[in-house]
Amino acid sequence: MRHFLQLEELSDPKPTAVALGMFDGVHLGHQALLKTMAAEAREKGLRTAALTFFPHPRAVLLQRFGRQYLTTLEERAELIGECDIDLIITTPFNDETRNTRAADFVAQMQKHLGMVEIWSGDFGFGFEREGTPEYLRTLSTDTPFRVVEFGTKLALGGDMISSSRIRHSLDEGNAKDATLCLGRNYSVYGEVIKGDQRGRTIGFPTANLDVWEEKVIPANGVYATLVYLPDGTRYEAATNVGVRPTVDGQNVRIEAHLLDFEGDLYGQKLTLEFVDHIRGEKRFSGLEELKNQIQTDVADIRKILKTDS
Repeated sequence: MRHFLQLEELSDPKPTAVALGMFDGVHLGHQALLKTMAAEAREKGLRTAALTFFPHPRAVLLQRFGRQYLTTLEERAELIGECDIDLIITTPFNDETRNTRAADFVAQMQKHLGMVEIWSGDFGFGFEREGTPEYLRTLSTDTPFRVVEFGTKLALGGDMISSSRIRHSLDEGNAKDATLCLGRNYSVYGEVIKGDQRGRTIGFPTANLDVWEEKVIPANGVYATLVYLPDGTRYEAATNVGVRPTVDGQNVRIEAHLLDFEGDLYGQKLTLEFVDHIRGEKRFSGLEELKNQIQTDVADIRKILKTDS
């Protein structure tokens, strides 16, 4: 898998099947499209590519900012690559991109990629999203290429799998539904930075994770989590997401207490997976009551993670 940040970086056109979409989260629906395209492309001897955009069009068009992405650019590219995709192109979405006509965009894909197939779900691209599957079919009569509208949509629990559903589930603290839709635990990645070290004073030292400011984090509360160190070692963890109302009530933090771990994690970059929501965030009368609750949380988390393992 090779990752490019614009089409112009490619100068080796070969017959290529291209999947178009945002692919934020690379959930089971995205995986179905990508893997189906890859399997068919291999049978035909075609190269595979996924073309996506950053930032999200809504960030440019609607000026929406903050925590809105389920994956970083690197995570998204890696997950797409795991679906047997050869090339990932993350095209900048800006005023020039939004005003590019769909026909011109198709011409660029043919020139730089050698595109002979376009696969998409309900995605539209180009000026005013005119690049729908229906419109692309009209273009393909002049510059032949195959248009595949991937109509298979996956449902779980009566609702369709989508990036919006996953964001909503995380906003509700429903880590289990996010896992079902993603086919893996939802995760965040970041460097361990120094906090106020208050957890040490009550016997529960925590790793304070510095996560990309535009990455979605679950609702405030306590979670059963898994933490992976840079060398791949895995630890079970009790993780608090929130403003710590008993301590200072300021600034949302992700603080993980790694069970049965001793050592210094400052400066290390960790991956943290959310497995289940234990309870909401609450204020306690003091640190002693908080300590007793954490002991209960840890016991509950050990049971949950043992069951899920």
